[in-house]
Amino acid sequence: RSKSVIVDATHTKARYMQKTPQEVLQERSKKLRKAMYTLDESMKNKFPSKPVTKDIQDEIRYCEQLVTVIEEDGRFTELPKVKEPLNLLKETIADDLEHLQTSADPDARVGHKSADSSFFGYKTHMAMSDERIITAATITTGEQPDGKQLQTLIEKSKAAGVEVETVIGDTAYSEKNNLAYSEQHKIELVSKLNPLITQGNRKKEDEFEFNKDAGMYVCKAGHLATRRARQGKKGQGANQVDTYFFDVEKCKRCPLREGCYKEGAKSKTYSVSLKSNEHLAQAVFQESEAFKAKAKERYKIEAKNSELKHRHGYDIASSSGLVGMEIQG
Repeated sequence: RSKSVIVDATHTKARYMQKTPQEVLQERSKKLRKAMYTLDESMKNKFPSKPVTKDIQDEIRYCEQLVTVIEEDGRFTELPKVKEPLNLLKETIADDLEHLQTSADPDARVGHKSADSSFFGYKTHMAMSDERIITAATITTGEQPDGKQLQTLIEKSKAAGVEVETVIGDTAYSEKNNLAYSEQHKIELVSKLNPLITQGNRKKEDEFEFNKDAGMYVCKAGHLATRRARQGKKGQGANQVDTYFFDVEKCKRCPLREGCYKEGAKSKTYSVSLKSNEHLAQAVFQESEAFKAKAKERYKIEAKNSELKHRHGYDIASSSGLVGMEIQG
């Protein structure tokens, strides 16, 4: 009966956790050693000592020495039983650390709950009526931004028979496209403006998305900015710029670096100009009593998220893959 929907996203951890580069190397070197032991157990005496530290470079050196011993011996390198794990380990050593991370779940991705905490899995974006009935849902990989799903959730809710006049959400949903869409469709958007995500004046909007949980921008490769610095005169929004700094070591190895990272650069930043007069109508609306009263209803969807996770087992995926997650949802 209500003509308002509350929107939010909740995360679900992947059933199979992501393996670190070190774990991948250890797993593949172990497989190669076992293959060799079945052919000649005396090779144990020739193999190098396993690393005792947790340093990835020590693990790489160990694997390189292991490969060298087997190739210098030369007796079994052409046997399929040895050749396959040997080539796989050599490829793994040659691969960069970014690609070394693997998982039994090919679709799960790293998402950020805050600036210093993350999860590996999926997100469920949800719309719910005032009566606590879920009216729409979309499921994405963990790194996807919340705000981009708003229009889909509204359209799905309408298709389900809900007359949507008001949408209640957190600051993630107050980006410019959503404000324009709401105005065009005569929808009241109860979502506070945030100067960091209104995206008043910025370039490469398709390459960088704001993660409201972490309070940082994320590049299209899924890397979160490490810190933020504000430049300009304090209190004068129109003259201020927020600059986000990324880990340049990740940029150097990133498969999407072409056109984004300049070879040899010592830093990688992304800047957003802030405008104090942006979205005046929404700024005025969020100070009204009507806005504040409706915003108080948002707690209902937090309770629904808790119910899904603790009563229906939605905190961990029951299978792997995005399709499996959609079925579970």
